[in-house]
Amino acid sequence: MSEKTKTLPIHEELVDLYLNNLDLITEGSADLLNQHREEAIQHFKLLGIPTTKNEKYKYSKIDNLFTYDYEKYFAPKKITFNVDDIFRCDIPELDTHLALVLNGFYLSKTEKITTLPSGVIIGSIAEAAKLYPEYFKNRYNTLAENDSDGLVALNTAFAQDGIFIYVPRNVAESKPIQIINLLMSNENQLVQYRNLIVVEEGAQANVLVCDHALSPNRFLSNVVTEIFLGDNAQLEFVKMQNEHNDSAQLTHTYVLQQRDSRLKTNMLSLHGGFIRNNLSVELAGEGADSQTYGLYLTDRTQHTDNYTYIDHAVPNCTSNELYKGILDDQATGAFNGRIMVRRDAQKTQAYQSNNNLLLTADARMNTKPQLEIYADDVKCSHGATVGQLDMEALFYMRARGIGEREAKLLLMFGFVHEVVKQISIDTLRERIDDMVNKRLRGELSRCHNCPMHCC
Repeated sequence: MSEKTKTLPIHEELVDLYLNNLDLITEGSADLLNQHREEAIQHFKLLGIPTTKNEKYKYSKIDNLFTYDYEKYFAPKKITFNVDDIFRCDIPELDTHLALVLNGFYLSKTEKITTLPSGVIIGSIAEAAKLYPEYFKNRYNTLAENDSDGLVALNTAFAQDGIFIYVPRNVAESKPIQIINLLMSNENQLVQYRNLIVVEEGAQANVLVCDHALSPNRFLSNVVTEIFLGDNAQLEFVKMQNEHNDSAQLTHTYVLQQRDSRLKTNMLSLHGGFIRNNLSVELAGEGADSQTYGLYLTDRTQHTDNYTYIDHAVPNCTSNELYKGILDDQATGAFNGRIMVRRDAQKTQAYQSNNNLLLTADARMNTKPQLEIYADDVKCSHGATVGQLDMEALFYMRARGIGEREAKLLLMFGFVHEVVKQISIDTLRERIDDMVNKRLRGELSRCHNCPMHCC
């Protein structure tokens, strides 16, 4: 696919795109979203697209992704397909509340907002901002780093829709909430959307996000998600990325945790041409606990980069971080994990680990675990490994009659299962195990068993 002939620098062209289409961008959105756009585009003018000179993006060439010709839609494009087929899930035992985003716009056969019997609200973020402004006040766009990350500012300026989830105080929603992000177009497409998740005091929820590209065209997604956990709230957030080699994902997830809240995130990057995931968690209330996990499986010339920032802002909080990856062929990867323990954050317990397997001499992994500690009464550790399969374990298995290929697959599966087993929903964990196994065997290019490839 040929690159676009440029007459302006990339960031200037995007600013012109914004100015020339401002009426279309604001028309279908909400005032609460629109009021942040002007400041965001000014930040983007100054920051531009991050380059490898930016320490956070040292190992990922982001600007190259924007050099292709992309269609930019400022209203939902009508696509003919059977919505019932999309919602027919490949995990029949997994009973979920489903929400669908198609090319960055919330899609529903009926209403744009659904209120469950428990009081949980799920729907279009643009519609929710109009109906429930009280839930957006002092939340929307308060965690996103518009002033320091050009990609986040770009999203704030352009995003028109996405998903809104609200879990009321002391409500424990029994069913997982499943968000299916689909990319489907006859042209190359740039997609930017926004998500807001609010879990109030004492509430509990499980959110599963599935990302899929259903067309063979080139896609670039730039997505921002803000998550708020109230006192004693609990959230398990699982994101599964399973797109084709011509897709690129840039995701930015921000979480604010209050007193005694419990967070578990699991980022599963099973397939995709270029993936960059940013995760920022602030433990702002004493007793908060954050468990962050990640898995990335890359081959051919795929690239996956994870940047995490865990901010211990107050005393008596705990965090545990484990990311694992397997890289094959000429794949490249990066992990940059930073733990901040602030001066007053005494009694902090924070642990970080990044482990990687390289299956070929051409695969490359850059890893940089970091601890920045300003308190003196803490328990913290961090570490990283990059290596090959254990030859002694492989010899042991082959000596007992297991073929070489099967022995290697078993070792790889055991290596990554430490991440997958953290998923608390049994049927989902079993399905992800199956998908990981197929991915390692080279049988999975996307979640192909479902009629529309959704997970």
